[in-house]
Amino acid sequence: MVVDELSDEQVDRIFRALADATRRDIVRRTLVAEASVSELARDYDMSFAAVQKHVAVLEAADLVIKIPRGRERIVQGNPEAIRRAQQLLGHFEQLWRGRIERLDALLAEPPD
Repeated sequence: MVVDELSDEQVDRIFRALADATRRDIVRRTLVAEASVSELARDYDMSFAAVQKHVAVLEAADLVIKIPRGRERIVQGNPEAIRRAQQLLGHFEQLWRGRIERLDALLAEPPD
């Protein structure tokens, strides 16, 4: 199970990284097509350094991979990390659905 494969620290890094709209957009864009940090920075109303920091957070969470290409750094989304995050969320969904089903069963029981 993916939950057993990820440490609490890794899970925290993934969800912290995905908690920001700009970072989610960078992941989305780089899953569709690779882009240099410069190309990414052009589309945001923030400094190049700020975009670099966002990319660094995503890279630390393994959600993107940076590849040196000449003087540029190319950013690619990491589909495997996204798959692990989806599996993790699926695991949490199963836990909560099970709890809700048990609660529904308890509420359906006639009172003593």
